[in-house]
Amino acid sequence: MARGGTGPDFIEALARGLDVIRAFQPGRPVMSLTEVATAAGLARPTARRILLTLQELGYARAEQGGFALTPRVLELGVTYVRSMGLWEVARPHLERLVTQTNESSSIAQLDGSDIVYVARVAVPKIVSLQVQIGTRFPALQTSLGKVLLAALPPAEVERVLAEPGRSGIEPRWRPDAKEREAALRAVRAKGWAATDEQLALGIRSVAAPLRDGLGNVIAAVNVNAHAAETSMEKLTGEYLPLLLTTAGAISADWALYQAVPHVTAS
Repeated sequence: MARGGTGPDFIEALARGLDVIRAFQPGRPVMSLTEVATAAGLARPTARRILLTLQELGYARAEQGGFALTPRVLELGVTYVRSMGLWEVARPHLERLVTQTNESSSIAQLDGSDIVYVARVAVPKIVSLQVQIGTRFPALQTSLGKVLLAALPPAEVERVLAEPGRSGIEPRWRPDAKEREAALRAVRAKGWAATDEQLALGIRSVAAPLRDGLGNVIAAVNVNAHAAETSMEKLTGEYLPLLLTTAGAISADWALYQAVPHVTAS
C-alpha cells in the first residue's frame, strides 16, 4: 500500500503496522503471510514481524494456513467514536427512531470516497449487505454518502470521489458527472437524501445531516429498509419526517454537548 509520509517525524514502522491491518479486506478474513505481505506492499520478513507483534498484542491470531484479525481491532475504531462523544449523544435518539420505524438506523462519516459507519442500532432482518461499526460503502450510492458529499464544495467533491474506494463493493448505480451533480444539487435543495437500490438490490434508505453548533455537517443519520418490505412512498412519507426530527434532536444535543466544558476527574 502506498504511503505518503515524508516528514522527519513520520514513523515508518507504525505506518507499516496499519498497512498490515488494512490488508484484511472484506471476504478475506484469513490470509497467508505471503498474501498479507503482497497486499501491504511489504517484504515477507517485515510482514511476519508485524503480524507476530499484533498477535502478541491481541489484535491478530494464527489460523490454519495464515493469520486473522481479532475483534480487538474494533477497539481502535470504537476509541475514535467514544472520543467524539457522538455515540453517547445519539444513542437514545437512534433507539427511539428504531422503535418508531422498526427499521435499522445508522450514523456514518465520510472517509475519502467511502462512508464509514460509526454508530448503529439494528433490527434483525435479512439484507444483502451486512453492516456493523467500521463497515465501508461507496459514498455516492448511499443516502448517508449523498448527504455528506452534498455538504462539500463542488471542487472538494471532485477531489474526494477521485480517491480509490476501499469498500470492496461494486455499486449498481454509476452516474456520469452531470447526473451526479444533479443528484447532489437535489440533496442540497431538499436537505435530505434517498437511495433506491443504487448500492445493491433490496436496499432502500433515507438520510439527513447531523450538524454542530455552527451549522457544519459532522455526520449523517439514516433509516435503512428492505425494498421487498418497504416502499419508497412509506420511506419518504412516513419514516422521513421521523428521521428529520431525530437528526434535529441529535444536532441540538450535540451543540449543547460541545458548549459544556468537559472535565475528567482523577
